[in-house]
Amino acid sequence: ARARRRSHERRAPGACLPRRRERLAFLRGDAAGKPQVHVVRATGGEPVQATDAAAGVGSFAWSPDGNRIAYVSRVVEPGRYGSVEGLEADAESPRRVTGIRWHANGLGYLADRPAHLFLIDAPDADAEPFYEPAPTVRADGDDAPTKRVVAGEATQLTHGAASYSGIAFTPDGAEILTVPDEIEADRRDLRSSIVAVRVDGGGSRVVLETDANLSVGDIHVAADGTIAFLAADMGESGIDFIAPDQSLWVLGDDGPRRLTGAGIDLGEVGSHITSAGDDFLVQNRTRGRVELLRVTRDGQSSVVLGGDVEVVGHAASEEGARIVAAYATPDSFGELALVGDGSLTEFGSQLERSGVVLPTEHEITGRDGYPVHGWVAAPAGEGPFPVILQIHGGPYASYGVHVFDETQVLVDAGYAVVYCNPRGSAGYGLEHGKSIRHRMGTVDHHDVIDFFEAVVAADPRLDGAHAGIMGGSYGGYLTAWIIAHDHRFAGAIVERGFLDPVSFQGTSDIGSFFGDEYVGTEPDAIARQSPMAVVSNVTTPTLVIHSELDFRCPLEQATRYYTALKRQGVEAEMLIFPGEDHELTRSGRPRHRVERFAAVLEWWQRVLPTP
Repeated sequence: ARARRRSHERRAPGACLPRRRERLAFLRGDAAGKPQVHVVRATGGEPVQATDAAAGVGSFAWSPDGNRIAYVSRVVEPGRYGSVEGLEADAESPRRVTGIRWHANGLGYLADRPAHLFLIDAPDADAEPFYEPAPTVRADGDDAPTKRVVAGEATQLTHGAASYSGIAFTPDGAEILTVPDEIEADRRDLRSSIVAVRVDGGGSRVVLETDANLSVGDIHVAADGTIAFLAADMGESGIDFIAPDQSLWVLGDDGPRRLTGAGIDLGEVGSHITSAGDDFLVQNRTRGRVELLRVTRDGQSSVVLGGDVEVVGHAASEEGARIVAAYATPDSFGELALVGDGSLTEFGSQLERSGVVLPTEHEITGRDGYPVHGWVAAPAGEGPFPVILQIHGGPYASYGVHVFDETQVLVDAGYAVVYCNPRGSAGYGLEHGKSIRHRMGTVDHHDVIDFFEAVVAADPRLDGAHAGIMGGSYGGYLTAWIIAHDHRFAGAIVERGFLDPVSFQGTSDIGSFFGDEYVGTEPDAIARQSPMAVVSNVTTPTLVIHSELDFRCPLEQATRYYTALKRQGVEAEMLIFPGEDHELTRSGRPRHRVERFAAVLEWWQRVLPTP
């Protein structure tokens, strides 16, 4: 089926409800801004706060009977993160680090705040809110009454140094399946186990051992008790993560059994499993699209929602007859569809009326005969338009067909934008994704430039003589690499880049394995793939953009690269965003995202002005 528009008929799409389908739960900030679970009737009303977690709630799930809610929250070490009034962060005791990793992007330190599993009774959605206590005369020594926030106390189900992620109740509600994560002592290991934690406090049992060599994503338990999960094989090394074969698995008496295989990529960020009767729904990433698949228990798959869409979520009735999907399109950031009956919403109509540009799709043949797939977005008119070459992050990620604010802003400013999915990208098979292992800056470099040259040559509106180049994360890497070898570009933007594999090892939250797998560990091999090793060749005016709290590609990657450019006389500027991390462009503060767009446009107007 393909998503299609339909009339304004009102439908009631499925939602994340308990089986009774009487109440909805969602996360909303409390008075201190910490995300807490709130409950509201499905028919509407005033939400009731259900949790009062000191560090906020990360994820949650209803019990099958709808009477309880399990959630994950971090438990901070006493004396840290404001747990003692008046003890500021700079006055805390030092942290003793003994493991191979100690921090994470978007969070900070790990070991002193593990994420644990909690259980609460779901509050009455019709309950009255709690109010400030009335003034009263107190006897000497009596404590002042405090405002009650939630109806019941939470029970902590897990303890210790490990963190837990994922929540899936068994059908009888007696156990919760979850994935523990323990900080390794000496070397990184991406392999996971799955444990079942009893809700009565009776302990836990292992249902999937790490010796299965699987890195587990989403966990799901079907109505008949079948355990399904998304996972990729990390190999005997435990870190074979490049272009992982993320698949759908079920757990049987004889161990895990794979249901999807070659040609199906379930690794898109946010992918999850939904039961549809005896089948499972999953998201398949392919050639810039994300389609919704229905997979049977004997491994047969069929597309239930495809076309020019990127499916970002789904739900189904228990028997699987009605399926609802959330999806993005070339002219909408997100819509809801009832599969087989078309779109239920028109959220993108205003964007469409504002003049969103629909990119054109291309596939060219590169210098070595390899096909390169991508898009061109250009302003209305005959041009010629200066061209900006965009490069995505990852590397194992991809540009897609959804409307992309980064591209639209540049087109609105008068630029044509060229972007593609070179070798190393996701959605074109495992061989495509693994092809740059220990070969970064080779065929990926060639693919990007070959695509740029081919589409510029084929379209007289594109002024290839006036061009710029930009990218973030891995895209920042490849931008920095290209401008050290190709001096045609009027300017460059290197954003949150992976720029020096050597220092990355000891500063990034993924430094214990990422560079080892992508560029290797031999000094000569690392240097052959390092933008920092060839920075002396750069002459292109360059804007370096980074975030202060980026622990994925740490700030030192940017400052060292920027300093090298300045020391050799290259026109360079650096823009550093306070309080932001690696996700600035996707989930940063709105004010900072607007300021970033303004800075990007100002830079391009200065080094690559539009007519």
